[in-house]
Amino acid sequence: MIGAASVVLPSRSYRTLDEYLEAGGGEGLAIALGASPEAVVEEVARAGLRGRGGAGFPTGEKWRAVRADRSATRYLVCNAAEGEPGTFKDRWIIRRNPYQVLEGVAIAAYAVEAERAFVAVKAAFEREIAILRRAMEEMGERGLLGPVPLELVTGPHRYLFGEEKALLEVIEGGEPLPRVLPPYQVGLFARPGSPNPTAVNNVETLANVPPILRRGPDWFRTIGTPSSPGTMVFTVSGDVRRPGVYELPLGIPLRILIESFAGGTQEGRRIKAVLPGASNTILVDEQLDAPLDFDSMRAVGSGLGSGGFVVYDESACIVAVALLFARFLALESCGQCPACKLGSEEIADRLERIERGVGSRADLEVILARCRSVTGGQRCALPTGTSLLAQSAVHLFPEEFRSHLGTTCPRPRELLLPRFVDLDDEAGLFVYDIGELVEPHGRADAHVLISSEASVG
Repeated sequence: MIGAASVVLPSRSYRTLDEYLEAGGGEGLAIALGASPEAVVEEVARAGLRGRGGAGFPTGEKWRAVRADRSATRYLVCNAAEGEPGTFKDRWIIRRNPYQVLEGVAIAAYAVEAERAFVAVKAAFEREIAILRRAMEEMGERGLLGPVPLELVTGPHRYLFGEEKALLEVIEGGEPLPRVLPPYQVGLFARPGSPNPTAVNNVETLANVPPILRRGPDWFRTIGTPSSPGTMVFTVSGDVRRPGVYELPLGIPLRILIESFAGGTQEGRRIKAVLPGASNTILVDEQLDAPLDFDSMRAVGSGLGSGGFVVYDESACIVAVALLFARFLALESCGQCPACKLGSEEIADRLERIERGVGSRADLEVILARCRSVTGGQRCALPTGTSLLAQSAVHLFPEEFRSHLGTTCPRPRELLLPRFVDLDDEAGLFVYDIGELVEPHGRADAHVLISSEASVG
């Protein structure tokens, strides 16, 4: 961490509710309940809090939009269905301090005047579910969950479960199939005449709310940048010496995160590519001095996403990297949009041909053509992610793609998709899902453990 003043989320783990209360927990909710819901929304809006789930949309504006609807019924959803490759931040926050997350949920539900609130989490996240249930029981017994009923909902281990429109479908008992209209227009259990606008906020977003209420918007704005206040929890993995989870002020350069905190690459190796999750353009060395805030990352043609950065050094084959992520996105497509389903699959298939050494220039042309059309009629941002990823790989590394045509890979190396199964808090080890392996040049021995010597806390 960069000084105690830079920390918004707790710098320690809280084993009991009493520990959390002794540190000031619960004060934000008490302040909120002593004010009007409108006043709470305005405090969060003045703080400039932006969503930490990927889009960076202003939280206060989202809450205002939900409140502006004339529907008599509203809902609040905490999105804990983390599934973006390369990130572990939400599970890290829940493990360290579920109480602050739930306090944020209670404040948000009160602010939008929700009838009910939900925390949606993947059923595979058994440890996080147990932690949340225990915290809910503790807080409920002490009257610290606010006036809005709260329910924990579990769902499938699918990437699109974390997409906010698909999230609502799962809460209603369906499959994670994204709807057409956003939740603030058509929310949970909607019916004719009652659209039930719903505010969907990420775990980290809601964890920021209690300290904003407790310390005030002006305090929050002393951290970060004017357009992106506060801190953000970043996950760094891949070819770095200290992969881990780090809470830092927004606005810090990406290079500092990678080199100073994550330790940089191994000696003698240079950074080749950095992937901000699976759904943004690839970043290269000359872009690493970009500040880590929503607008600056957009200005360099990429995005901050959910704060997960996967680093590859020069030993990695960029064709194999692009295939790894494109195949993941193709497999996770819900299939509702023909342009996405067919386009995403063909992009991955053509990348696979090139990676296997049987590709041609025609395959490259088809990839770029599909990237231009794959977003047509999309219901979610998955096809956009496929397009940004594949196009940037081809445009940034044209010689590497050309040298791959009709021949075997000059950089044979196994690659794992950084979709994390677990994080060993004591040892500081990420556990990768070995089911997400691209192994054109051999087989993985077992599950892969990547050491992390430090994480903020």
